[in-house]
Amino acid sequence: MSFNSNPGKVKASLAPSENPTIKYVKTSALIQQFTPYLFLLPGLILFLLFIVLPMVYSFRISLYDWNIIKPENSDFLGIENYSTVLTDPVFGRAVVNTFVYALVTVPAQMILGMGVAVLLNQKLPGQTLFRTLYYLPVITSWVIVTLLFEFLFNSQAGLVNYVLQSLGLIESPIRWLADEYLAMIPIHLLGIWKGLGWTAIVMLAGLQSIPESLYEAGAVDGANAFRRFWNITLPMMRPTLVFLFVVLTIGALNVYISGLLMTNGGDPLDRTHFVLTLMYEETFENFEFGRGAAISYLLTIIVFMISLVQLRMLNKEVDV
Repeated sequence: MSFNSNPGKVKASLAPSENPTIKYVKTSALIQQFTPYLFLLPGLILFLLFIVLPMVYSFRISLYDWNIIKPENSDFLGIENYSTVLTDPVFGRAVVNTFVYALVTVPAQMILGMGVAVLLNQKLPGQTLFRTLYYLPVITSWVIVTLLFEFLFNSQAGLVNYVLQSLGLIESPIRWLADEYLAMIPIHLLGIWKGLGWTAIVMLAGLQSIPESLYEAGAVDGANAFRRFWNITLPMMRPTLVFLFVVLTIGALNVYISGLLMTNGGDPLDRTHFVLTLMYEETFENFEFGRGAAISYLLTIIVFMISLVQLRMLNKEVDV
């Protein structure tokens, strides 16, 4: 029979830091902590390759008189492309046209979308059919619906002119797409019509998330339908409305296809340009790649600043 003459070794051998069970638990916890990042890694790599790197490269192009054939022969201009764009009256008009488009289409989509959502929220026969019909323009290609509106507002054989003449409202056909101001009417109407279904569906989801007990309590207190809508529906819909306001504004500031197809990207005389159509013209028609990249970054800054201001509205609490 033998005894250990050094009890310190026994204590040391039983130290928690060297216990295999504790090591296993720590390793398992570490693996669990980093497992979500492993799932995010493929998406992060794709984001870096197809979003971040092209943005960095585009910013580099905006600082040069870019030579697309031999990039190494490009002349460094610094911020000259930005100063040239900012002092260009065509760019100024394009910015004004873009903001007017947003000011017209965003409120119209939200107001009409709320009306459609309230109607679709009623228990009426054929709800699914009506929801599908309202959503069809959303899933239809921008190119197709733009060409459709271009035909409707055609000055020679357009349906709009035909109806107006049949009703005796006009004597001769209106040249909708040949006038810098009239051309904006079909473009704005297309923007409203195209996004109305999506806005209505999102608002419908917000309406259905409001507890029915709130409306019952309002009815017990004697509130009529308008008071219930004003004091219950709108405050409870505030997060949905702010989300829509931000997303629709970003989309409106990026208007492109309708302007490019209806007015050939600026006709007549570059008076109907939007920011993105001007960027397209500078890049792929004038081959001013540096100037086109500068326009894209200026638009990015504008969208970022506006979105930042809008998102601050989300910090306000809802009070019913």
